[in-house]
Amino acid sequence: MANTIDTAFVEQFEADVHLAYQRQGSRLRNTVRTKNNVSNKTTFQKVAKGAASQKSRGGDVTPMNLAHTNVSVTLEDWYASEYIDDLDELRINIDERMVAASSGAWALGRKTDSLITTAMDATTSTIAHGSAGLNKAKVTEAFETMGNNDVPEDNQRFWVVGYQQWTDLLDLEEFASLDYIGESGPWHSGVTAKNWLTYNFFAFSGLDLASTTRKTFAYHQSSMGHAIGADVELDVTWQGQKQAHLFVNKMQMNAVLIDAEGIIEVSCTES
Repeated sequence: MANTIDTAFVEQFEADVHLAYQRQGSRLRNTVRTKNNVSNKTTFQKVAKGAASQKSRGGDVTPMNLAHTNVSVTLEDWYASEYIDDLDELRINIDERMVAASSGAWALGRKTDSLITTAMDATTSTIAHGSAGLNKAKVTEAFETMGNNDVPEDNQRFWVVGYQQWTDLLDLEEFASLDYIGESGPWHSGVTAKNWLTYNFFAFSGLDLASTTRKTFAYHQSSMGHAIGADVELDVTWQGQKQAHLFVNKMQMNAVLIDAEGIIEVSCTES
C-alpha cells in the first residue's frame, strides 16, 4: 500500500541524514569542544591556569590548587520536518534519497551553528566596528588580547567571518600572499579557510547583521562547548489529509560559552 513503509528504509534514511550532518551539516561544530551522547544536561570544565614550583629535599610538593569552573548546559529538542509525496522514488533512486536526507541534515546543521553563535554572543570581550571593515588593526588587537590572556597558539584558534569580511582580508597583502599563510589543518574540508597570525579564518553566511554591522568571532576551540544527545532520530508517519509521509528529523543539542577570555566579538562595518 502507498501509506506503508518498511523499517529498513527508515533506518537507512536515518543513517543518510546522520552521515550528511556529520560531513557538511554544520560549519562551526568541528571548531568547538563537543560532547556526544549527553543525557539532558552536562557540564564543560574550564581549567584555571597554574604554574610549576620547586620543592626542597625532603619537603612536600606544593599543589597548584587550580580553581576549576564548571559551566552547565541543558539540551533542547530541535526538529527538521518535511512532507514527501513520492516515497517510491526515494526507495529506488539513491540520489533522490540523499537529496532529501541532506535537506534535513542542513537544517539541523544551520540550527547547530545558530546555537553556537548565539552562545558566542555572550562574551564580554569586544572590539568595536569603528566604522571600518575587518582590517589589520582589528586582527592585531585580537591577537594581542588573546596573547595577554595566555590563550594557546596551538592551531585551535579560529575566526569566523562573513563573506564581506573575507573580501576585506583579501585586500591585505599579509592575508592574500602565501608567504604569510600557515597550515589550517584538516578541519576545514569543504570550507573556505586560511591560517594567518595564529587564527584559522573561515567564511560563514550565518553571522548576525544589524543594520550595517556584522559580528565576527575570534575564539579558541576550548572556549565554546556544543553538547549533543542522541544521534539524529527519524520518525516517519503517514498523513492521510496530506496524502504524504511526514519525515521528522530530531536532534537534542545546545551550546554554551565556557571561557570568555578565549573569545572576542569583533564588529565590522559593511557597505
